[in-house]
Amino acid sequence: MKPICVLGNGQLGRMLRQAGEPLGITVFPVGLDVDPEAVPWQQGVITAEIERWPETPLTRELARHNGFVNRDIFPRLADRLTQKQLLDELNLATAPWQLLASASEWPQVFANIGQFAIVKRRTGGYDGRGQWRVRPGDEAELPADVYGECIVEQGISFSGEVSLVGARAHDGHCVFYPLTHNLHEDGILRTSVALPQPNTQLQQQAEQMLSAIMNELGYVGVMAMECFVVDDGLLINELAPRVHNSGHWTQNGASISQFELHLRAILDLPLPTPVVSTPSVMVNLIGTDLNYEWMAQPLVHLHWYDKEVRPGRKVGHLNLNDVNASLLAAALNDLTPQLSAEYHSGLRWAQQKLLA
Repeated sequence: MKPICVLGNGQLGRMLRQAGEPLGITVFPVGLDVDPEAVPWQQGVITAEIERWPETPLTRELARHNGFVNRDIFPRLADRLTQKQLLDELNLATAPWQLLASASEWPQVFANIGQFAIVKRRTGGYDGRGQWRVRPGDEAELPADVYGECIVEQGISFSGEVSLVGARAHDGHCVFYPLTHNLHEDGILRTSVALPQPNTQLQQQAEQMLSAIMNELGYVGVMAMECFVVDDGLLINELAPRVHNSGHWTQNGASISQFELHLRAILDLPLPTPVVSTPSVMVNLIGTDLNYEWMAQPLVHLHWYDKEVRPGRKVGHLNLNDVNASLLAAALNDLTPQLSAEYHSGLRWAQQKLLA
């Protein structure tokens, strides 16, 4: 089996490596500044845990390597301008948007998309960074460098946020997990809930959307699609051409995790639809010190990234799943005193989803 080199050595690369070990697949997460001679990329398959990267000796070498799966797709989806243009070309529903080229455009922007706008940097700007909520009068507070480097889209009134994680094989075969319900606070994912029997209409719409995107691009591997739930169904918010935070519950809540599924797809191994039999909850650990007392709860699976703990930084996650949604909700209730107050609203939200 060919080795896999993952461009980027953060937690996603780490979890891809962990997923490869039981299958006898050697996965090398590599930092951007690594000496190209230090990793066996020449004979391997290349993937990435990040959408964009600076030019370094390693990335220059990889850019010429035919084994870099999705190599030419990453830059197209890493730029929100070209990502939105793709969705428009495919006639897939998304929030009304435009390029924000100059400050003089604001009267026309508000006239076109309404009085509440979201400004997003074309590249980067995840987890609430590089994004601004703007109403008339707020535009003067924006940094001068946003113009030409940002898109602006209509602020959407939505009833919920969901994501679909799916994978496409080299032959075009696609498989999907059930829709994941997500709670974001201050632009960062706090809690996810996945149910084995999702809303059929929304699931079908999401699968059709993501299939159209992956097929148009000839994409291979796992991709995540984040959506708003509105009266007419789903609006696509953003795409991630990689394994995704909202799919972490699959490590313990599905027969095949998103990390194993990605490896299977890019190596052209069998790609059955993962079996999901139980409700699952994922709690992001953000700027929180490690506490092994979480493991006293029998349903808790701890995934710790071994990173320096800093405010706002994702340092791990907790997965919980059980066939009985009431027992799972009770486990979240028992976990609540072991987590600080900023987690409590997310735990209550998850309980409500489980018991609805």
